[in-house]
Amino acid sequence: MQLKDMKIGNKARIVRLTSNNKEYRHRLIAMGLIPGTELTVSRIAPLGDPVEIQVRGFALSLRKHEAAVLQLEEVLV
Repeated sequence: MQLKDMKIGNKARIVRLTSNNKEYRHRLIAMGLIPGTELTVSRIAPLGDPVEIQVRGFALSLRKHEAAVLQLEEVLV
C-alpha cells in the first residue's frame, strides 16, 4: 500500500523505504520515517497533493511523488 491510496483518518505502519536515492532515504529517516513507525493521514489538499501525516507526535506534509518511496501496511483500529 502507498500513501496515495489512504484516506483521512487511516493509520498505517511503514514496512520499508524503496528509494535508490541514498540522500533522500537519509532525509526521510532523519524525519522519523523508519520501518515499524506508525502514521496517520490527517489532511489531504483539495487537489490531492500534498498529504499531511501525523508521525511521532508531529505533522509532516509530503508530496505524493515524494511519499511514493514509503511501502505501508494498513493498521486496523
